Amino acid sequence: MKPIRIGTRGSKLALFQAHHVAALLHARGLATEIVIIETKGDQVLDVAISKIGSKGVFTEELENQLAERNVDIAVHSAKDLPSRLPEGFDIIAFTEREKVNDVIISHKKDFPALETTEKPLLLGTSSTRRIATLAYYYPQVRTTDIRGNLQTRIAKMERGVCDGLLLAYAGVHRMGYDTLIRKELSLEEFIPAVGQGCIGVEAHSSLAGPLKKAIQQAVNDPATAVCLEAERSFLRVLEGGCSIPAFALAEWKGDVVHLRGGLMQLEGKERLYDSFQGNEKEAHSLGIKLAESILKKGGDRLLKEIKQSIDE
Repeated sequence: MKPIRIGTRGSKLALFQAHHVAALLHARGLATEIVIIETKGDQVLDVAISKIGSKGVFTEELENQLAERNVDIAVHSAKDLPSRLPEGFDIIAFTEREKVNDVIISHKKDFPALETTEKPLLLGTSSTRRIATLAYYYPQVRTTDIRGNLQTRIAKMERGVCDGLLLAYAGVHRMGYDTLIRKELSLEEFIPAVGQGCIGVEAHSSLAGPLKKAIQQAVNDPATAVCLEAERSFLRVLEGGCSIPAFALAEWKGDVVHLRGGLMQLEGKERLYDSFQGNEKEAHSLGIKLAESILKKGGDRLLKEIKQSIDE
């Protein structure tokens, strides 16, 4: 059998994720080849993600290579995946999930509490969800947009661009920067982005059935996949992408799936929230119920405001 060609972005974190998937495939006796592909999100670093476009910023070029059969699968951070994939594409596997929390990393060892008012903290982040959540719970904290790979962001922080960086624990941990973590943020306040902490494997419909099955058996974590189905069905109804400050987290408690999530106003002036629970077969409908509840609470109005603001 020919090596499975794995398409990936070229950042250290993306390559870590691609090699992680490769290792899972190797454990099942499947050979692999890593193919690096540059995406729009990697090329445009001086503009906020929300201004580039909310859909396919980190995935479109990889999908082109899948469709042209230059690669067999593409590996993504699940949180970068659009809620709706183009026709002919599907996520065939989700890896076991890492810890989902947001964290603050800093080169300053005596990092103050977020509540401090003596000297307002300046945190680097390009996430509308994180900016809005900070504004809602900690309005005294200021933010600045910082793009680029993790190493680039850390270098900017060390040059004094900001006091710390607000990031996903998973990426920090995978890159070995645990010693820089100063705060692990509460899941009650900072509910993560859909898919945070998980790696998604995408394929085109042209992928041969037996190969697809072999990849799924090697890579997919069924418990995580159920949680991602609930979260992604929520985001799909909202038609959300990277620019929408939506959040959702599905977790197993015994044999019950608990889903909680919502939507923020961009400046953090409003936070809509709800939660639902059900069994494994109800995962998809849980996401729909959550989205419909949020829309009824005023989410339809917030989404119009958000999209209008982004288009300006």
